[in-house]
Amino acid sequence: MGRDLTRDGLPVGPDTAGTQPGAEPRPAGTPKTVGMVWGSLVLNTLGSAGANTIIPLPRSLIQMVTMGALVAAFALALALNLRLRIQAGAFLFLLTLLLVLSVISSAHLESGFGALFRCGRLALFVGTLWLLSRWWDGGLTFVRHHIRMYFAVLASVAVGLVVSPGAAMPGLYGGRLVGALWPLTPPQIGQYAAVIIGLTVLLVLGRRTDSASAAVVIVPSLVLLALTHTRTATLGLLIGLALAIGSLILTSAAARRFFTWTVLCATVAAVGFSSALQAWFLRGQNKENFSNLTGRAKVWDALLAAPRTTSEQLFGVGLGDKSFGGLPIDNSWLAVYNEQGLTGAAIVAAIIIVLAGVALLRPPSLSRACAIFLVSYCAIASYTEAGLGDASPYLLHLTVAASLLAAPAAATPLPTPEVPGRRIPRWARRPEVT
Repeated sequence: MGRDLTRDGLPVGPDTAGTQPGAEPRPAGTPKTVGMVWGSLVLNTLGSAGANTIIPLPRSLIQMVTMGALVAAFALALALNLRLRIQAGAFLFLLTLLLVLSVISSAHLESGFGALFRCGRLALFVGTLWLLSRWWDGGLTFVRHHIRMYFAVLASVAVGLVVSPGAAMPGLYGGRLVGALWPLTPPQIGQYAAVIIGLTVLLVLGRRTDSASAAVVIVPSLVLLALTHTRTATLGLLIGLALAIGSLILTSAAARRFFTWTVLCATVAAVGFSSALQAWFLRGQNKENFSNLTGRAKVWDALLAAPRTTSEQLFGVGLGDKSFGGLPIDNSWLAVYNEQGLTGAAIVAAIIIVLAGVALLRPPSLSRACAIFLVSYCAIASYTEAGLGDASPYLLHLTVAASLLAAPAAATPLPTPEVPGRRIPRWARRPEVT
């Protein structure tokens, strides 16, 4: 059972101290340092390429900061979990398989020595997740860390917008919002905003936060999302929330009310502001540019048409910068196919399927709804964004989903001590060994 009980004045319950032989000790709570570890992982996955910042930052300096954050995350996680207590599961097992495959595909050095460096980064990333798995208990701890860290990133974007609007919305990106203090692209900002908006909405529906605190996160994030003109993040937010709230409709009156009002507001907006919404969605593009997904389709066709050996088809050419012919691939599945082959694509597909399957099999709950939102968002964004095959924010989103779906290990109850002169109830007696 999830809570301690007291019967006849005698406490019984889970062996959280690990004093019962054979019982696995479980942490009494999640240390605050875990939040620092998670923040370091977020910093590592921000990347080093993007718009020009107000104060020019050398790429070498940014890479030093991001890699230092990853090393610090691993060191902190190891210090917190010196006894290496982990919670094994299919998600981490598949990630480890993906790491092994990445090392095998990168060993041929077709992508240069940088591929081995990226493998080392992925190894530290996956190792940190293994160490943090000790605190995966199906609770909302990592959801709150996720929201706080990405809200801090968005706060830096907002500060850059206020300090230098011209640098934050440059003509090079078509007037879309970028990071003026840290080099962040519009899709990155849109992704972070959409994810924390969706998670915060679900926390409100689950009554895990108050409306005022939620508004502080949701309203500014919506403004930043609108300024990025990011279609993928917007669709991922809407579809992911629809699926997540749909999983709560039968058990939550708040979810039913929210869903009803959302449908009504969406209908009114579609009728009254159709032209404005269409203009925002098209971003000034013509039909040809829109149909080939801003040039992405041309890169995809060239990648698929390129000749490959059997080994390259199965295992890829090694971890790279998610580009082909000097142009970004912007598709997780094709990026994985290029770098880790069909085998890597199968492993990534297995990760999505396993998380989605476990979520669908769980009874309705807020944790399940948050996991459904994160998995569905990553699945939708994978069509126009790369990152599922390497250390990235998308793997962090899926990690949070895995932590929400993790079932805590069952502990053996402590034996009830015998009190002289007191009759022990039948339910508290030790079973006789014959």
